[in-house]
Amino acid sequence: MLLKPLFDRTIALVGLLLLWPVLLVIALLVRVKIGKPVIFVQERIGKDGKPFKIHKFHTMTDGLDDSPISIAGEERITPLGAKLRHYKLDELPELWDVLIGKMSFVGPRPDVPGYADQLQGDDRDVLKLRPGITGPATLKYRLEDEMIAEYVAQKQKEGDTRSAQEIAVEYNDTVIYPDKVRLNCYYYRHYSFVKDIQMIFCTVLGKGMEYAGERILGRIDN
Repeated sequence: MLLKPLFDRTIALVGLLLLWPVLLVIALLVRVKIGKPVIFVQERIGKDGKPFKIHKFHTMTDGLDDSPISIAGEERITPLGAKLRHYKLDELPELWDVLIGKMSFVGPRPDVPGYADQLQGDDRDVLKLRPGITGPATLKYRLEDEMIAEYVAQKQKEGDTRSAQEIAVEYNDTVIYPDKVRLNCYYYRHYSFVKDIQMIFCTVLGKGMEYAGERILGRIDN
């Protein structure tokens, strides 16, 4: 993985230089439509289990974005925020986190405390990686918010009286998150720079790819 840090920082710098007009426009839209702060800063777990501050565009109603699990359509996500999240534009400020070496382009998504830092045994291989903007688990669960919303709606239709957030947390903790850990561990143990490049292109183009013996989807309908 010696080439990975150099690649990450070079492309992050180029990306920031090329995309600054886009970043500026989105920042202005967030300021007008959602308000301050424009940039959402939150503690996440990074390489070797060390916490770091991640930077994203603000997408939720101020003061209501503390829950770790997001559900598409919930009130705390603003209309502009929903569009930014769907197209992953809210994550563009993470280019800065890549540039300063806290993140990579490809790797496991950085978790809030209480997930990756609690992994046991071989699953802790995930912590040997810098968290990434994209990766195999990110591709597979590209529309995670929508998937969770569909699951919550189905459970409520079946008569589940728990809150939407309780159902969402259960689904994440028992189904989605363990599968993410499996994919991220496979990524660590079978690292390929060529696959990194393929994942980046698949993320940008919204395409799926073959990985770990399955097809990980860039979007539900491909």
